[in-house]
Amino acid sequence: MMTKVQPKLILHGGAGSSLQSKGGIDAVRQSLQKAIAQVYNLLTDGVSAKEAVVQGCRILEDDPIFNAGTGSVLQSDGQIRMSAGFMDGTRQSFSGVINVSRIQHPIDLAQKLQQERDRVLSDYGAQELAREQQLPVYDPSTEKRLQEWLQDRKGAFQRSMADVVAESAGRGTIGVVAFDENGNLAAGTSTGGKGFERVGRVSDSAMPAGNYANSEAAVSCTGIGEDIIDECLAARIAIRVSDGWSLPEAFGRSFAEAESRQRDLGAIGIDQNGHIAWGKTSDVILAGFHNGDRMGDCLEAASGTVVDRII
Repeated sequence: MMTKVQPKLILHGGAGSSLQSKGGIDAVRQSLQKAIAQVYNLLTDGVSAKEAVVQGCRILEDDPIFNAGTGSVLQSDGQIRMSAGFMDGTRQSFSGVINVSRIQHPIDLAQKLQQERDRVLSDYGAQELAREQQLPVYDPSTEKRLQEWLQDRKGAFQRSMADVVAESAGRGTIGVVAFDENGNLAAGTSTGGKGFERVGRVSDSAMPAGNYANSEAAVSCTGIGEDIIDECLAARIAIRVSDGWSLPEAFGRSFAEAESRQRDLGAIGIDQNGHIAWGKTSDVILAGFHNGDRMGDCLEAASGTVVDRII
């Protein structure tokens, strides 16, 4: 009979430059704690890491404070296009959807593709899959996001991305990494994108660069998608753990490299021993965790250079 282990969980709602006020911290902390409590209860009830990740992403996608699912930012043409990636660490199997519209939970489509021959679909193909699954048409827009887009239209979209930091959200993504009672790992990441981007732009969230899991480690990234892609950050960290590095060593080296190249990003991860780690080059990472004994978060961690933690 397989020995059960203590489940572990870490999730994030983005990364960026500041939370601007204590009110911003309190709002994000409340949302993170609500999601952590619900998902960790599933894990202690025996739900698999895969199921916990999907449910965690669904909860965060439904929270308009974050830039994923409901509350996603608008692209330059005023449309919402979302992306999501899912990876089962036990099978080392990745699947994802890119620039999908008018659905409530992009993570559902990403997870569904685990059973398909073609495991990453973009816009039209992803929409066809949604129709095949008979998912109801859903409008993820919010009045706040629409007003942001209208305001920036007056300035001809001069900003490189929407204001998805501070009280409203993190920079671009939500993500969940889980370790279940059988020692299995999984990771999921979902995003509404940068906001105001060129139509057709592809984020890191539906790539192994931003979401990766194998039997030794699972990682979800957040921050500037192009920076994450350039570092191939999630896969780099997980593969270093597979090569014998400890989780904090893999995070430390990978973030030192990213810092030296002036990248703006963050990541969360768990290894095969249930150790939890996170890192950032940005000032803030909107991350929270449950280590089996307690719930905590990383919202008020020191800013500046790389911050690594093992919990």
